[in-house]
Amino acid sequence: MSVGLIFLLLFVLLFLGVPIGVSIGIPICLLVWTTKITTFEFIAQFLYSKPSDFTLLALPFFIVAGDIMDTGGLSKRLVGVANSFVGNITGGLGVVAVLGCMFFGAVSGSAPATVAAIGTIMIPQMVRAGYDKYYATGLVAVAGGLGIIVPPSFPMVLYGVTNDVSISDLFLAGIGPALVVGVILIIINYFACKRRGYKNIVGKRVSLKELLKSIWDAKWALLMPVIILGGIYTGICSPTEAAVVSCVYGLFIGVFIYKELDPRTIIPMFKNKVDFIGGVIFTFAPAGAMGAIFAYLGYTTVVKNFFLGISDNPYVIVMLIYGMLFVVGMFVQTMPAIVILSPILLGVAEAVGIDPVHFGLIMTLSLSVAFVTPPVALNLFIASSMTGLSIDKITRAAVPFIVGLLAAEVIVGFNPILTTGVLHLFGR
Repeated sequence: MSVGLIFLLLFVLLFLGVPIGVSIGIPICLLVWTTKITTFEFIAQFLYSKPSDFTLLALPFFIVAGDIMDTGGLSKRLVGVANSFVGNITGGLGVVAVLGCMFFGAVSGSAPATVAAIGTIMIPQMVRAGYDKYYATGLVAVAGGLGIIVPPSFPMVLYGVTNDVSISDLFLAGIGPALVVGVILIIINYFACKRRGYKNIVGKRVSLKELLKSIWDAKWALLMPVIILGGIYTGICSPTEAAVVSCVYGLFIGVFIYKELDPRTIIPMFKNKVDFIGGVIFTFAPAGAMGAIFAYLGYTTVVKNFFLGISDNPYVIVMLIYGMLFVVGMFVQTMPAIVILSPILLGVAEAVGIDPVHFGLIMTLSLSVAFVTPPVALNLFIASSMTGLSIDKITRAAVPFIVGLLAAEVIVGFNPILTTGVLHLFGR
């Protein structure tokens, strides 16, 4: 069975709606059965050993931390701080939406969770203030991608576990790209709102007194990312331990300080994530096995030689990888894309001198675009389900911001100083 038939079967199964883990597992079993390249015992051992990685536990805890922030009143206080910073400027509420996504992403690590949390707060506010509902929804859907760019990040953890790259280094390297994306989205929002006439919408000038008041009110929420990221960067705790700390801290603040988190909802909140966590493991295990088989068969070398046969210029390679991931992201979800493709493409990147940490951010940025490029565009589906608006109209309104994400990809991809520079600053 050729690799071409494997991928053809994989995409057919995905197109038919078969669960991702099954869609990956069936081609693997057929490949092993027809070629005898390895044993089913090896596959079974790999399916067990790869998901048992301790670092992988960070994923569900960061996701649950995002839910705790949303229901415990932390996210709305972060939005309040962003609102106080912006004041009476053109497109002010759009800026608040972007900053809110950055703040929320600093805890949740998930793009869909960011869209759901910030969209629930900001989209109604923007519509009431006179923003076009499709524009407001499209902006939040794209800005929600900051949820996986601002550290901590779900894809960064997955990339680090898959390729044995330091997750704390990836988190540090994500600061620069997050700022680039945030600034670009804010600039696009400013000119779009100026053209549409969304002026002075917040309705008041920035007041130092109100700013300090909002910061004081949100001090416990603002401390959450400081505790998480500070603990990781100083070496006090590992990313997995930091994820657990974020959940415990969020529960304490939500229940005892803000008193907006009903203790009776805590157990159901964790139960609601069981399906998601099971899906993560069920996808990660066979996807990792497929990557191991491809490496054993030498397909990674074939792919590397293919890319290097086109060019050995790192800028050309980056653009080729961006183009490939853009197409893949339209049809394949983030998790299998990282687990299957990152080991293969990392070999290409390292062959032209691209640092593994920098390449991790290249992949993260590429997949942040995938959240808003149909047909598989999870952020758009969530935004549509929240507002009842059609996906095609939301997509049209989001096009300028998607273009901004693509521009950020090029800027970050061509300037490694934006990612690895901060590592050098910290002596990494």
